[in-house]
Amino acid sequence: MSFTLAHLSDPHLGPMPPARIAELLGKRAIGYANWKRRRHAIHRRDVLAQILADIHAQRPDHIAVTGDLVNVALPAEFTQARTWLEGVGSPQDVSLVPGNHDAYSRAAGGQFALSWADYMHGDGETAVRFPYLRRRGPLALIGLTTAVPSAPFMATGRIGHTQLAGLDEMLARVQSEQLCRVVLIHHPLRSARGRWSARLTDAAALIDVLKRHGVDLVLHGHDHRHATVWFESQRGRFASIGVPSASASSGGHHQPAAYQLISVERVDNGHWSITRRVRGFGGNASDGIVELKSERLR
Repeated sequence: MSFTLAHLSDPHLGPMPPARIAELLGKRAIGYANWKRRRHAIHRRDVLAQILADIHAQRPDHIAVTGDLVNVALPAEFTQARTWLEGVGSPQDVSLVPGNHDAYSRAAGGQFALSWADYMHGDGETAVRFPYLRRRGPLALIGLTTAVPSAPFMATGRIGHTQLAGLDEMLARVQSEQLCRVVLIHHPLRSARGRWSARLTDAAALIDVLKRHGVDLVLHGHDHRHATVWFESQRGRFASIGVPSASASSGGHHQPAAYQLISVERVDNGHWSITRRVRGFGGNASDGIVELKSERLR
C-alpha cells in the first residue's frame, strides 16, 4: 500500500508584524528593510493559501516543512507562524525542520525550538533534539537543523560535529528496521545556485555520512527553486530534491510556488518504489495550481 508524503518549504510568512526599534538592530534591520522594499511582493499569503488548500485536497498521509517560516525572527513572527502551522496539520501529521531565517540573528535565541517544539519532537521524546527520528508508515523521517545565525548578507547553514555524530548513530540503528529513510533539511547538500554566501558550510562531512550509510531520499528548501541532485552511496544512489518557496508569486526572476508529493511503496524487503509528483503554479498564474511533473525516482 502506498504512503504519500507532501513536502513544502520556505513559506516566509507575511505580513511582517510591527517591530520596536530595539528589535531592529544589526542584521534584522537589513532584512526588515528588504522585506518592506521588495520581498513582501514576492512572498504572498494568498499564494501560500492556495498551495496549502491543494495539499489538503490531495490528502497526503504526512506533511514535511523544511524551514524558513519567518523572515527576520521577530518574536511576534513565531506566534504568527505557530498559528499557520496548526492550520497545516497537527504535530502528529506534520514534521518540521528550521531554516536560516528561523535563526536569523543571535537575538532570536533559538525561539523556533520553543514555539514549534511539538512539530520537531522525535518519537517518544519531549525535548527538541537534532537529529530527530519519526516513524510514519513505512518512513523513517530524520530531521536535521542547519539553522544558525549568520553575518549580514550571509545565509549559510551548519550541521556541526554533535549532530553529525548523532546522525551517524541513528542511521546505523534504523538500518535493520527496513524503513524508507527520508532526510529533512533546509540547506541543500549541493546548491544548484552555487551561492557561496548561502552554502551549507560542512556539507562534505554530511554527504560522507549519508553515503556511508545510504538513505533513500533527501528533501530540502532554501534555494527557492526546483532542484534534483543525485548521489552515489554504498547502498545505491539517492536523490536530494528541493522545491521553490511555497509563497512565491508568479513572474519575475524567481520560480513560482510549488510543492511535491512523494509516494512510497514497498516492493520487497529493503527495496522501495518511490514516485514524485510536483504541483504548483506554471508560467501563467491565471491557470492556478497544475501538475508540473511526475516521475519515478526508484
